Amino acid sequence: VRLNTELLTARRIAPTEHFSFTSRDGMDVEAYLTVPLDRTATSRHPLIVTIHGGPHGAQGAAFNDKAQVYAAHGMASLMVNYRGSTGYGQRFADAIFKDQDGQEGEDVLAGVDAALARHSWLDATRLGVEGTSYGGQLADWLVTRTTRFAAAIPTAGISNLVSFNYMSYYHDYLPVEFGAYPHEQDGKLMDTLWARSALRYVSRVKTPVMLVHGENDNDVPIAEAEQFYIALKDAGVPAMMIRYPREGHGVRETKHIGDFIDRSIGWYDQWFSHAAPGRADVNTIP
Repeated sequence: VRLNTELLTARRIAPTEHFSFTSRDGMDVEAYLTVPLDRTATSRHPLIVTIHGGPHGAQGAAFNDKAQVYAAHGMASLMVNYRGSTGYGQRFADAIFKDQDGQEGEDVLAGVDAALARHSWLDATRLGVEGTSYGGQLADWLVTRTTRFAAAIPTAGISNLVSFNYMSYYHDYLPVEFGAYPHEQDGKLMDTLWARSALRYVSRVKTPVMLVHGENDNDVPIAEAEQFYIALKDAGVPAMMIRYPREGHGVRETKHIGDFIDRSIGWYDQWFSHAAPGRADVNTIP
């Protein structure tokens, strides 16, 4: 039974293309680009980098609802299977071990460069970055590394690896990913975790950031978004925080999903058009 036939006959599906590129240290990495609808020979389009979670997840050519909505709005979406992703062998998956917010972030940035080199219709002045869970963490991190993104939407991301370790339901997550508990190694790992935390470098952020988080998130407590939001405000960065009640790790309720997509498009449209900064508030969605 094809449950969506009637719906899809009234919609166009944007194509998703595959390509591979060489990252900055020589690692071969795979990426997927969803092409915007209504593209012409002379049109120019924004690019949204959508980062998967995990970090041991992966993206591909499967139907992605948000990428399709963006495509209908004239925006391309780039999905990079950075080192640590599954599906490419154990060595590739282990390449992120003890290196969170490290070379995998460079993979994403190299993927952006590769996409821009492949397609002249992509507008390098209108780049966005977003992701959920580890994707949110990496989006937080990347806006401390570069000013090339015009807008960012991190969702359910870790901004402070130290505080996360002592608040999360998954207390064994970082010891698995880094090989030790933060207090071990005479505190050296604690220093490493702080050095790999976006919060540590908030003074470098110039990109407007819309943080999104579920109030009942046990995987990544909402305090991870709250402290980064406060730090962004202290640093004078245009910032907004969207809090969704009843939501856990990510956005699930239908009403919230629709609201989230509308707010995402609005955030990108605002900053891609170089509009004057609007009011930066904490928004609690009913």
